[in-house]
Amino acid sequence: MAKQVLCRFGQWCSRVFAVECQPNSDPVYFALSKNPQANLAGEFEKIFGGAKTYSFHVCTDERFQRAMLYDDLKNKLIPALPRGSVLDVFSFLPGVNNSLFRGFLIKDADAMPIFDELVKSSWVNVCAYVQERDNQWWQHLWSKSEDGTAVLVDKFCLVPARMPSCHPSTLNIMGNDVFYRFGDANKVVEQCKEIIPEAKELLELVDQNLTLKQAGQFPTIVIEGLDATGKTTLTHSLTAELGAALLRSPPQCLSPWRPRFDSEPPLLRRAFYALGNYITASQIATASQNTPVVVDRYWHSTAAYAIATAVTGKVDNLPGPGSEVYRWPSDLLRPDLVLLLTVSPEERMRRLSGRGLEKTQEEAELEANHLFRNKVEQAYKRVEDPACVVVDASPPPDQVLQEVLRLIRDKCHLN
Repeated sequence: MAKQVLCRFGQWCSRVFAVECQPNSDPVYFALSKNPQANLAGEFEKIFGGAKTYSFHVCTDERFQRAMLYDDLKNKLIPALPRGSVLDVFSFLPGVNNSLFRGFLIKDADAMPIFDELVKSSWVNVCAYVQERDNQWWQHLWSKSEDGTAVLVDKFCLVPARMPSCHPSTLNIMGNDVFYRFGDANKVVEQCKEIIPEAKELLELVDQNLTLKQAGQFPTIVIEGLDATGKTTLTHSLTAELGAALLRSPPQCLSPWRPRFDSEPPLLRRAFYALGNYITASQIATASQNTPVVVDRYWHSTAAYAIATAVTGKVDNLPGPGSEVYRWPSDLLRPDLVLLLTVSPEERMRRLSGRGLEKTQEEAELEANHLFRNKVEQAYKRVEDPACVVVDASPPPDQVLQEVLRLIRDKCHLN
């Protein structure tokens, strides 16, 4: 078993580790070495603080399995441990996409109730962190022996590591949190249809509704924005003014399955919404043959929320403008104009307070988490080809409508 663990982590010593101690601060980075270094006792005080600490990394290269197992680990650890004792931890190969293993670091864990269970698993790497007599911090790698007991496989000295140019949580965005081809999203849902019956129904619905065609002669205008920025009011007004067809993403036909997929791990949830965009694209292609089309949200929303959720910590951790994560999928119909409605946080909260509607998890987080809201807005603004045109939606609805009509006349040449 010990040999299996070392084989599973053949590049373990090449990895860099990052621990998120505070949402608004940079992670603490460290690497592993067989050679102790002098005067490092204080380097890791911020992480460990002298208490016994463990880390658990989900470590399979198969992305669907990794997503499901990470969710299972999260559900085991979070309810069983005191609030604030669980931190996000990553291990990764610097600059290598899809090399990120996500996990959790458990502080002040003198008693770890599920340690033995996790050591016996084949999909998680279990490490304990110990300050030895030389004041060095060591990572102890554990596994299961032939008789089923925990055994120390190897140990490595912790040494400081350089901060990478990009936050490690950005390494796995492409193809895991954001999809750039229909086939990639469809494959994820295909993989889970044996364990999630609704996935088979979803795939059948996609087959029935997906007719990838070119857009018609009439323009397509997408309205984007956070909740309570006035999207619903504006889309209905625009539809009446332009004599347009009104579509939404995700499309109405996916509504029966939305609660189920919203409760699944991010990989599957993102694949569900990606497929919704392709159905909407087919609807746009059909409707735009005869009339202008107004769309309430589209790929910008899918990408912005996914990127903001995937990238932990502060706004600066987002991939910079021009990053490939913001590029439009090559096989998805492009709209002619995308308008991003914005209002102040105070105005958004005032509007939301009068709604009383049921919220998704991400919508609830937007209200409670100023940091997450800022990341979503920044991600919106960085999507390219087509980029968003920002519209101040604070004035009365009729004024916003007139400004939007002016933009449409200028950019889509509609009278």
